[in-house]
Amino acid sequence: MTRRKTKKPRRKVKYKTITFKVTDRQKKSLLNFCKSRHTTPNKMIKKVLKPLLSNYAGLEVNTQHISVNQLQLF
Repeated sequence: MTRRKTKKPRRKVKYKTITFKVTDRQKKSLLNFCKSRHTTPNKMIKKVLKPLLSNYAGLEVNTQHISVNQLQLF
């Protein structure tokens, strides 16, 4: 008989809270949209943001690049 490989335990996903404000009219529109699509506002917002943010996880942000010919006065 062959031995079965044991599975590695899954890493726990860390979640962070983000808050933002919307007007009463925007909230009403969001709720009506979600009700018509049979979804929740949280799922709808995550679905919209996912394609926008998925490519930027490993992006390195460059700081100011000083040219070799430029003087540093300060």
